[in-house]
Amino acid sequence: MNEIILFKYGEIALKGLNKNVFEDILLRNIRWRMRDLGPMRLRKAQSTIYLEPENPDAFDFDEALDRASKIFGVAAVSRALVVEKSMEAICAAAPKYLEPLLSGVQTFKVETRRSDKRFPLKSPGISAETGGALLDAFPHLKVDVHEPDVIVNVEIRDFAAYIHAGSIPGAGGMPVSSSGRALLLISGGLDSPVAAYMMAKRGLALSAIHFQSPPYTSERALQKVETLCEKLTPYTGSIRFYCVPFTELQEAIREHCPEELFTVIMRRMMMRVATLVAAREDIRALVTGESLAQVASQTLDALYCTDNSTDLVVLRPLIGMDKTEIIKIAYQIDTYETSILPYEDCCTVFTPRHPRTKPKLHFIEKAEASFDFEPLIRQAAENTTVKTIH
Repeated sequence: MNEIILFKYGEIALKGLNKNVFEDILLRNIRWRMRDLGPMRLRKAQSTIYLEPENPDAFDFDEALDRASKIFGVAAVSRALVVEKSMEAICAAAPKYLEPLLSGVQTFKVETRRSDKRFPLKSPGISAETGGALLDAFPHLKVDVHEPDVIVNVEIRDFAAYIHAGSIPGAGGMPVSSSGRALLLISGGLDSPVAAYMMAKRGLALSAIHFQSPPYTSERALQKVETLCEKLTPYTGSIRFYCVPFTELQEAIREHCPEELFTVIMRRMMMRVATLVAAREDIRALVTGESLAQVASQTLDALYCTDNSTDLVVLRPLIGMDKTEIIKIAYQIDTYETSILPYEDCCTVFTPRHPRTKPKLHFIEKAEASFDFEPLIRQAAENTTVKTIH
């Protein structure tokens, strides 16, 4: 039995003259995600990528389909049987291939896509003949064109005919790395992993930066963040993970700056360190998990003060979302249970009792001018450790 996997495009199909660029990136991403499942051939045609295992009988299709459903740029994925382009071959193969599925349902319909216009029958005729063969093989079945239990698909393409029963929804969006690169500021909370997922869906390749403040934060807190990155990699691909020693900067802020401004100044220092680290990879954007008015450091005034500390583009995909919406996605991408583990990150260190919700930039800059933070910022960036998480 010759089975393959069909990857149907999402937004890529709408691209113009540079469509090939996006197709090649998607092809490369699929090859990387499937690399350890065995020898295979990948090719593209008619807004579809074909994955053909060298040995279909030994290929783990279930694992491949699970991985395929997490690849951005793919609208739908199908496990399909390859047959000769003739009605005799289609009508002979469809009942055998679909028997495990059709034996347990009551209604079906056949939908046909005839991309190869040289095929003698048109789509309605192909559907009718295939449906007739299935009714002969399964007398208990009935045709229901409105709400069938199963939709059988027949596709007549350039290379062959393909039979499958339904598609798995893809992740949608754009292929990772097709929109450039960004550096994610990741804590151990719910928001930043969801922000990473949403920006990867728009085609960004992500590195991640985390700020650690021992002895105020623990190794378990660091491990928690690394685990979150691991859970993101089925969507984002490999992540270069930077860990910043942040203790000295936080202690200097506590010693020299007004308590009510501490959180905003801390965020500005994080942005400045992240900007230096981003320069190593020629990264032009930062990504944060901030949501407008969620906490004191995420008011409009506070965000303005934070953005003023970097010349990079700051992307906030969660800016208009509430916590319920964020939690829903966290469940979907399997980061929720890890995010709620009770290991605190540096954002909870030296939390002010009454944070300023409407800070003014000139007061922030005056507070920062009371101490030369620049050497500590550069030291933190230089002492940052890096590893690749797969």
